[in-house]
Amino acid sequence: MKRGPGLQNVKTTEEVALGIRRRVFEHSMRNNGGYLSQACSAAEQLAFLYNEALNLGQPTLPMIPRPFSGVPSADNPDYVTGAGYNGPFEPHYDRLFIAPAHYALVAYATLIEVGRMAPEGLEMFNKDGSSVEMIGAEHSPGMEVHNGTLGIGLSTGAGLAWGRKRRGETGEVCVFMSDGEVQEGQTWEAVQAAAHHGIDNLWAIMDVNRQQCDGAMDSVMEVGDIATKLRNFGAVVVEIDAHDIGAMRQAKAEPHEGRPLIMLAHSSPTKGMEFLQQRFPRLHYVRFKSEQERADMNHAIAAELGIDPINYGQ
Repeated sequence: MKRGPGLQNVKTTEEVALGIRRRVFEHSMRNNGGYLSQACSAAEQLAFLYNEALNLGQPTLPMIPRPFSGVPSADNPDYVTGAGYNGPFEPHYDRLFIAPAHYALVAYATLIEVGRMAPEGLEMFNKDGSSVEMIGAEHSPGMEVHNGTLGIGLSTGAGLAWGRKRRGETGEVCVFMSDGEVQEGQTWEAVQAAAHHGIDNLWAIMDVNRQQCDGAMDSVMEVGDIATKLRNFGAVVVEIDAHDIGAMRQAKAEPHEGRPLIMLAHSSPTKGMEFLQQRFPRLHYVRFKSEQERADMNHAIAAELGIDPINYGQ
């Protein structure tokens, strides 16, 4: 079975990445905080995935997300996951797992920028009764499983890829990851299992921004040479600049017969919003310490992003 044509986008990947940063910045200004550094580090990666790397069909869910409809049960037979925003589960289409669920705001912004979700969907972010969760769940737009426990995403993707390969499906499985996940043993087991079973329809891109909730990675737990470790566990590894889309294209084309491919995308947690360096290394979630800081950040970062300061009602 051939890989069919996916949804074609008008914007360039560079334009999508800039739009992601602008949208996450505007949302954070209006809502007194947000996951700004994740937009800085991952904008090009998610733009690349959705805008050109993945073969995804037309969305199957409404442009404006429905409210949370409850968990799967015998009394809720119409339950669906948020994966419908990535298109149908046809054998020739790719599947995407977003492993770090706290990147949800950035993922939603990406869906909007590539025309898979309406901008109004972001107004539902973190509201009671909404499916547009702050920490993405399986019912959230673009999500298929709950990855709130970091480290399980690659295992989930490997399992699906193994099943798809056995069925002869041509669609690939991609996992978007963060480097904090290599502190979890399950990640290494997933790589080892994928290599052992020859699961080469699996590939991943890891946002190596060297940051996590409690600060810089090395201040929490040093992980050493990730690339060497991944290779020793059986993966084909390519290291790239996370903000170089051309490098991503070359890395995706790397041969990896019989083994999973993992792209280590070394990123900056302040890319495009260098004003955030004043907060380094506490960048995981940016909540303003004062209205003056909010105003200063608003004007400085808006100038960096080439837009007017956000009017957040004051």
